[in-house]
Amino acid sequence: MFSRLLNGYILRVPELPDVEAFRRRLASNGLHRRISHLEVPDPTVLRGVSRQRLARALKGRELVRTRRHGKHLLVAVDDDGWLVLHFGMTGFLAFADDGESASAHPRLVLHLAGRRRMVYDDARRLGFVTMADDDEQYVAQEDLGVDALEVSRTGLRDLLAARRGAVKPALMDQTMVAGIGNIYSDEILFQARVDPRRPASGLDDATLGRVHRQIGRVLRMAADRGADPERLPDSWLLPHREDGAPCPRGNGEIRSIRISGRGAFYCPDCQSS
Repeated sequence: MFSRLLNGYILRVPELPDVEAFRRRLASNGLHRRISHLEVPDPTVLRGVSRQRLARALKGRELVRTRRHGKHLLVAVDDDGWLVLHFGMTGFLAFADDGESASAHPRLVLHLAGRRRMVYDDARRLGFVTMADDDEQYVAQEDLGVDALEVSRTGLRDLLAARRGAVKPALMDQTMVAGIGNIYSDEILFQARVDPRRPASGLDDATLGRVHRQIGRVLRMAADRGADPERLPDSWLLPHREDGAPCPRGNGEIRSIRISGRGAFYCPDCQSS
């Protein structure tokens, strides 16, 4: 269910809390350090940018500020362009001193002042690295919806009202709300006591309010705890996300179902509404 990697635990498929943890790690360890040189051991992760262009954009420059939108991490380069990292299904970000092992599958390595390295690792190579001229333009070009931590209750209501199908795949639609994936959509709906198969457009005001509250609560708490499963509450679904596992509330068993081709875990006793 989870993958253990260097520099802590991350979920198998990085979602908003994971990327927010990467952003905070980069903000603490990688900003305002001159990039002496870079390595691209596997250029297949580069999207729309060559190894040479990436080197010209980064060598001798500094990373000066960070931004996350959904599952995308954007890093301003000396106020002139943005380095963009997307982590796919297995990607993560690590920092290490020169001479220390940082990861098993490095795809991009930035050598920073102070003998530090920033390593983008992606075992399955389903993420990507690119450059963007403007952060807002990039978000628009990628057709990303509102960031999940910024969506208002009214905005969520309007988005769901226009959506066909079940609420779980609606929450996972990155063009609608960016940042929520398979794992955290299950957790949000478990905490809100909502059946993941319930029609997205049919939520009453009280149910919609619970879903909106839990989006903020679940994602913020998970990010604050580094998206580390061992630090998440045992009362959450995540530590018990297995078919037949006891419900952490003591209300029956967790069940695995398929919704729009995606796996879902829920408690039929807790999530009957």
